Amino acid sequence: MKTLVTTAASAALLMLSGMASADGMALAQKNACMSCHGVDKKIVGPAYKDVAKKYAGDKGAQAKLVAKVKAGGKGVWGEVPMPPNPQVSPADLNTIVAWILTLK
Repeated sequence: MKTLVTTAASAALLMLSGMASADGMALAQKNACMSCHGVDKKIVGPAYKDVAKKYAGDKGAQAKLVAKVKAGGKGVWGEVPMPPNPQVSPADLNTIVAWILTLK
């Protein structure tokens, strides 16, 4: 019984993470993030896979990156500034950043 519950919980988490991935990418496209960032290649800003690699293991990365995307920033990835994105809701920002951090 315990194995069945564990298996069901694992399957549900995998399904939810897949949905979050699709939602994160869709929101990044909808909010024009993909105009400056590629998943696996630098455009104007860094590739999202490079961002995920840089922040891997950083327990505060989610909050740090949400704040940076909202306020904008400069200097971490070069001299080209990232404009602020105050129009993106906190829920959408969290979904986008969570998706980015899952990329390998």
